[in-house]
Amino acid sequence: MANPEIQSIKNRFGIIGNAPALNYALNIALQVAATDLTVLITGESGSGKESFSKIIHNLSSRKHGPFIAINCGAIPEGTIDSELFGHVKGSFTGAIDDRKGYFEITNGGTIFLDEIAEMPIGTQARLLRVLENKEFIRVGSSKVQKTDVRVVAATNVNLIEAVQRGKFREDLYYRLNTVPIAVPPLRERGSDIDMLFRKFTTDFAERYRITPVTLTPEARDMLISYNFPGNIRQLKNIAEQIQILEAEHKIPIAPSILVKYLPNYASSTRSMTLLGGPAGGANGADSFNERELLYKILFDMRRDVNDLKKLVLKVLNNEAYGSDILREHDGLFSSIEAENGFTKPHSDTKLLPGPAQHQPGANNGQALPNSSPGIIQISPYDDVEDIAHETAEDESLSLEQKEKEMIIKALQRSNGKRKYAAQALGISERTLYRKIKQYDIEEE
Repeated sequence: MANPEIQSIKNRFGIIGNAPALNYALNIALQVAATDLTVLITGESGSGKESFSKIIHNLSSRKHGPFIAINCGAIPEGTIDSELFGHVKGSFTGAIDDRKGYFEITNGGTIFLDEIAEMPIGTQARLLRVLENKEFIRVGSSKVQKTDVRVVAATNVNLIEAVQRGKFREDLYYRLNTVPIAVPPLRERGSDIDMLFRKFTTDFAERYRITPVTLTPEARDMLISYNFPGNIRQLKNIAEQIQILEAEHKIPIAPSILVKYLPNYASSTRSMTLLGGPAGGANGADSFNERELLYKILFDMRRDVNDLKKLVLKVLNNEAYGSDILREHDGLFSSIEAENGFTKPHSDTKLLPGPAQHQPGANNGQALPNSSPGIIQISPYDDVEDIAHETAEDESLSLEQKEKEMIIKALQRSNGKRKYAAQALGISERTLYRKIKQYDIEEE
């Protein structure tokens, strides 16, 4: 449960959800808002990073000053310096007059630089000067001007990797990353997905005066398990599509209907949570997703093996020569006898299609106890070697191989793109990168 201050922020800014990772990010925003520190917001596209920048501005002492949000990736490289820092008349073709830049206009306020990783290297150097000295120079001018602007930046790119590739200045990264805020992707927010879906459908229904749609429990689970590569934007689009196209049916939306609105559902779902609650922090989340993947692989393997055992045992119990095969693999089915009521045939017992028949001279002329149609009995005097532990060991030893195969398949299906492969596997890109190195997987 969020504390009262966090809940107040949610009510004021229309934030829906109670995921611990979301509450943690809001708590950091609340604490840093009262300062003038530079903030770097990280998160996937569509996860709501701009909302955090508005929260920081409106809770700060600059709330009465201007606020401007700029998408650095949407401004052409040739004009971004002019847009941010202004220019003087005649500095380039088309500069028919002096122009103030955003850093001059927002003096005393906050500037939100979205997609900061898309900013050209030359412009990054100019931005660094503003952050360090609060100074800038208009394009075509030599006059140094002062500005008092708070910078909040955001990116959906791993800036450390961008620094290593030479696409982002290392000194600027550390200057921006004074206080980091990680906005969780929608797929890691659990039941928040259902809350947001109901919010979007209700708002849309009220706007057009129609009855809001509902989901069956199975459809709700399907929605929560979807990967949502487009995050909140995608969920809102899906909710509005369903509301307008399915409301006339006036029945809860079933999985068979919902799946039509979830693109690539089969390849975009993730394994359901096996351990309660999200892990705290980036490292915790990575290890949690990794455990989730490993448990899923292990459970799938054990289920498949047990299903195979049951099938083979049923086949052998109805085959004339099944006893010979069972004798060669004695102990293979010992792990499912107690669970499923199966009984292994004795090495000298014939497999019979009907009731167990007494062999003359066997068991001193007495029928085997508890004989019943279709059940093959075992002599209590035979020694049976239990190798169930060996089977379990073999399964665990093949776990790493199974995991490696899944990673290779995911990479192949995503044409070698780690981001989409990680989403398909339900793990982070960092975890996937570590696994690729661990298993020495060659990427195309």
